[in-house]
Amino acid sequence: MADTAEHRTVHLWSLVEDVTVETGDTDDRLELAGRWGTEWVDGADPVVRAALRRMELGPILLANVVPAPKPADAAQPPGSGTPAGSAEPHGPPDEGPSEEPSDASGVLMLVAGLERFSHLIVRTLGLDDLRGPLLSVTPLSPQASFALLRLPGEEPIWLPRDTTFTLRPGGFILESPNSSHRVTLHRPEAVWAVGMLAWPVTPDDLSRALPLPSAVTKDILEYLAAASMAMPAESVRPPVS
Repeated sequence: MADTAEHRTVHLWSLVEDVTVETGDTDDRLELAGRWGTEWVDGADPVVRAALRRMELGPILLANVVPAPKPADAAQPPGSGTPAGSAEPHGPPDEGPSEEPSDASGVLMLVAGLERFSHLIVRTLGLDDLRGPLLSVTPLSPQASFALLRLPGEEPIWLPRDTTFTLRPGGFILESPNSSHRVTLHRPEAVWAVGMLAWPVTPDDLSRALPLPSAVTKDILEYLAAASMAMPAESVRPPVS
């Protein structure tokens, strides 16, 4: 999450609606079945398996899946392993931050473990104001890969010229033949940002122009860039005749 003066952005993860998670022949094997066939997960970390099961139910905060560090763990001798009888994290989809702090390194390891399933994962950006998500990014190809991109504040960006903007139930839909993702804009705040990308604008100028905390605008733009819906203006500017 990113702290802002007024709100915190919330990063949620879920599986595409048609993906199901089943236990395989052994307890440490999962089957993920969806529109592009079946994939098997063998010997995955228990936290990764738990995250995939919860993501099938709906959007989750990864921090709520990673076990919180316990004081007793610090005194445990190195190499002593996990106490007997410990279980995988479990529970319903998340609606907010965990009440206990999770291990930040554990969250990073979980992100790395989920990277191979990027083409099956919907990434959602929201705020902690309980008014619903800002936007969501859905993969449309088995080759889809999603990684947040840090945008230089002074370099102009804009929408790709072939982007379509369609109103559907649940929000505005952004699609482009050059993107392997579909972006759904669920709230006006995200629509404001996209509207300003019709012309070349720097992230810093866009942030100053919108009535939003700068960290929120930054996260919106990074999600759009990761979905190839915001790109450097120079890369698509027509040549001067």
